Amino acid sequence: MTERIYRWTKKRLREQLAVIRGELAPTIVLTHATYLNSSRRQWLHANIWIYGDRIIYVGEQMPTKLDKTEVVDCSQYVIVPGYIEHHAHPFQLYNPLSFANYVSTKGTTTTINDNMMFFLSLEKKKALTLIEKLDEMDTSMYWWCRYDAQTELENEEEIFSYSKMKAWLEHHLVVQGGELTSWPKVLSGDDSILHWMQETKRLGKPIEGHLPGASERTLTQMALLGVNCDHEAMTGEEAIMRLNLGYTASLRHSSIRPDLPKLIEEMIDLGVDDFSQCLLTTDGSTPMFYEDGVLDKLIKIAIDKGVAPIEAYHMATYNVARHYHLDHKLGMIAPGRVAHLNFLSSKENPTPVSVLAKGNWIVKNGVRVSDESTFAWEEFGLEEMKLDWDLTGEDFHFSMPMGLELVNSVILKPYQIGFEDTDDSLSTTHDECFFMMIDKKGKWRMNTIIKGFADRIGGLASSYSNTGDIVLIGKNKIDMMRAFQELKKQGGGIVVVEDGEVRVTMPLPLHGVMSNQPMAEVMSQHKQLEEVLRESGYRHEDPIYTLLFFSSTHLPYIRVTQRGIYDVFNKKILFPSIMR
Repeated sequence: MTERIYRWTKKRLREQLAVIRGELAPTIVLTHATYLNSSRRQWLHANIWIYGDRIIYVGEQMPTKLDKTEVVDCSQYVIVPGYIEHHAHPFQLYNPLSFANYVSTKGTTTTINDNMMFFLSLEKKKALTLIEKLDEMDTSMYWWCRYDAQTELENEEEIFSYSKMKAWLEHHLVVQGGELTSWPKVLSGDDSILHWMQETKRLGKPIEGHLPGASERTLTQMALLGVNCDHEAMTGEEAIMRLNLGYTASLRHSSIRPDLPKLIEEMIDLGVDDFSQCLLTTDGSTPMFYEDGVLDKLIKIAIDKGVAPIEAYHMATYNVARHYHLDHKLGMIAPGRVAHLNFLSSKENPTPVSVLAKGNWIVKNGVRVSDESTFAWEEFGLEEMKLDWDLTGEDFHFSMPMGLELVNSVILKPYQIGFEDTDDSLSTTHDECFFMMIDKKGKWRMNTIIKGFADRIGGLASSYSNTGDIVLIGKNKIDMMRAFQELKKQGGGIVVVEDGEVRVTMPLPLHGVMSNQPMAEVMSQHKQLEEVLRESGYRHEDPIYTLLFFSSTHLPYIRVTQRGIYDVFNKKILFPSIMR
């Protein structure tokens, strides 16, 4: 059944009333349940009736009709609402459906997702039809509406057109604006983004910030402009500053920022005893991070660090639903809510034994019972990359005076190249490599040297990037060319070549950015890729984020964009891209 502003049809609402009146049997009844009552913030005992995808009744009574009803004795379980990941970037090698299929087995039955990849790569009607189709699955999927591309695009005004922005913001599955990475532009006078922020508030939807290291003055200014949640606190003091200013503080624990234990310890040490304005997020972590859990892992960290269990569960359920004005449908175990339920062995163990999503069993007694959902992505325009152009020897000229220095997974600084880079290969005694970014349509390129990526890599080619443009990195131009040719042959992805031989390849057939495989396969491929990159000398936290963020102008200090090498702080092109 397709999600609408009011999910249930009049016919279905009448059937639900008939269940309460004893005229129709529930589909599932959970008896002797100890459950989390979020209104009273207590563990209560009840029988829970479910009809289809909705909770119908929670209380002492049993239904008079039980025709074909599945009755489950829950006396050995504790039941909590399905968890809500409110800040998902569902394109970190996986895709939105493979991510949702996997995280639901760990109890996360609702995701609120970044729309960036769909917004940039699909035309409006197809993209919005796609998110409606995805919401027909057992999990619930909601979306953000970005205000900017997080990079310098050649045709940004055309991409972020009035009609496209309006259609996304007003869509019933879009529940927030942001995340707002372009806040410096707004503060310096960009009224076009400010207009869409005002529209977001007019529609009654919150705005998610992206405010790392922001001062009290900056946070105050952004609050005045409508931002009311932020996930970028890196210390307990920063989280408290957000709470003091009326923000909802989203506490992050991700593959690149595993901060939650420290955040909670410092917040408690500084006197925080109420986490009702706090949420939890894994912030678009890369696949292997999720092997040992999703939000269940974060809830466990919170409990172990001293947060009361009910508070910890609310940070991933009720608090989230309330923040997004969805608590009439999600985040509670009460009549009228969607039947997303997690069955736990104890109040202190948030990893579920069984999971219901929209009234369907995802996991039952530790065994997955739902099938991996398949999806016809090509119907919506998400297909393999078709690179109808080739690289030539002319493209492998490197004469740039300024290089890129990768100082951690995502930060790039300028540096002065100290050697002649006219040879076909570079020494493995240093960590400088050839670097090339090429337009996915073959129209332009940017060539320079990157320091700090690896010291022994032959050639890497990747279509996985913020803009979908092609990145080549390596010590050897022949290996780089071979990696590109393999990338072209497989229709997008990531390829590593050493001494003319392919060492590892990760096909990403959905627009060159996402896999169409189940999450378990994506995790396996990610692990193999990362092992090869580390053997080649990559030494930072997360190579996937490194590839993703080369173009991302919300990070310091310089970026490689479609327009050329960009100075983030001074907002200017240092070296323009070269037309091919």
